[in-house]
Amino acid sequence: MTHSNSDVSDWWSTSIIDMAPGQIRFRGHPIEELIGNVTFPQMIWLMTRGDLPTPDQARLLECALVAAVDHGPQAPSIAAARMAVTCGLGLNGAMASAVNFLDDVHGGAGEQAVELYTWIGQAVQQGADVQMATAEMINKWQAERGKFIPGFGHRFHKPEDPRAPRLLGLVEEAAKSGVVSGRFAAIGLAVQKDLNSRKGKPVPMNIDGATAVVFAELGFEGPLARGLFCLSRSVGVIAHAWEQMGQGERNKGPTPPKYRWTYTGENPIHEVQEL
Repeated sequence: MTHSNSDVSDWWSTSIIDMAPGQIRFRGHPIEELIGNVTFPQMIWLMTRGDLPTPDQARLLECALVAAVDHGPQAPSIAAARMAVTCGLGLNGAMASAVNFLDDVHGGAGEQAVELYTWIGQAVQQGADVQMATAEMINKWQAERGKFIPGFGHRFHKPEDPRAPRLLGLVEEAAKSGVVSGRFAAIGLAVQKDLNSRKGKPVPMNIDGATAVVFAELGFEGPLARGLFCLSRSVGVIAHAWEQMGQGERNKGPTPPKYRWTYTGENPIHEVQEL
């Protein structure tokens, strides 16, 4: 069976990039016009959304990306990158290992928070009071998805994740300037208020809840919120992997080099032994 040139050229279709000898265009924009004139956040927006954001929109997006770059080696994704390097992987392998950790539990909460905020936002648009809609949708989320409310609570930062109020403040400034509506910031605060009331103590909005406010305000859909978090965290991953390369350790595991797990089978060995 033979294939025509048309069959081959139509194997993939995309509105993202067009090329010819000596020419490259992203979303219709010649690359030589983008280089030097468009920032990296603007380029991310262009590639994922199809148009160029305003400088103010791009700055707010950049704030969210900066806020989420790293959270230390206790974060599983960062630990995975460092361990991968000690096992001989290069930067690309370390980054791939780390990003693969960013799934529903570690890395997916931003996407889930955008979804929850959207549920609440839709109810409010239909005439519901924001606090009543928030309580109803939290109940719905817990009934359908589980007890954990994405984007809120932090095992390390108590009573407050320092990244969240800073991002919310920037969203508030952007709303006053007309860059965003501010409706999702109000929804995030309503979720915070409801959870504080239920628990009887502060349940801090975390980085996922705060970046979800930014992404929702800017019109990014939930799955893209997760993708943007992966992109942001990749900066911390490459930094930690590069640092680990310089430290020269080999085969470093998740715990110090002694038996540190709890054995629950038969005939336990009571002595702690060096590996």
